[in-house]
Amino acid sequence: MSKQTNALSWLLLSAFIIVADQVSKWLVLQHFQLHESLPVIAGFLNWTLAYNEGAAFSFLSDAGGWQRWFFTALAVIVSTILVVWLSRTNRTDWRTAVPLALIIGGAIGNVIDRIRFGHVVDFIDVHYGTWSWPAFNIADSAISVGAVMLIVFGLFASKPATAR
Repeated sequence: MSKQTNALSWLLLSAFIIVADQVSKWLVLQHFQLHESLPVIAGFLNWTLAYNEGAAFSFLSDAGGWQRWFFTALAVIVSTILVVWLSRTNRTDWRTAVPLALIIGGAIGNVIDRIRFGHVVDFIDVHYGTWSWPAFNIADSAISVGAVMLIVFGLFASKPATAR
């Protein structure tokens, strides 16, 4: 595939996710103390500053510090693989390019936090009654949406017509 037709231009979406993620985290860090909370939609959504030293849902958050570099390296390796995948994808194949770009942007957004702070800054707190989802951020949202899109588009991709 020539350089002119590959999907690397979709990395602009990744860059947008990284900027939105980092700006939102910067704003939260400027205006909140750790665990301080501000209701946005009463009984459902708060902005709450939290730090996550582990992976999704604080997995391995109390593992002693090695996980910072493990998850950083893992995100860089996966992002590199996804960039190569984008380079081999046709620019017009948005069903592949958009999810990959979202995952790359989210992964790099969280890598920046791990390198700068030693943890990921989370602040979106969804809850209802006594139920509460673990706090997350824009990068986490991009990764999740991108992964779901990859799965859905993969499951429901149109099959090429067979020769009759």
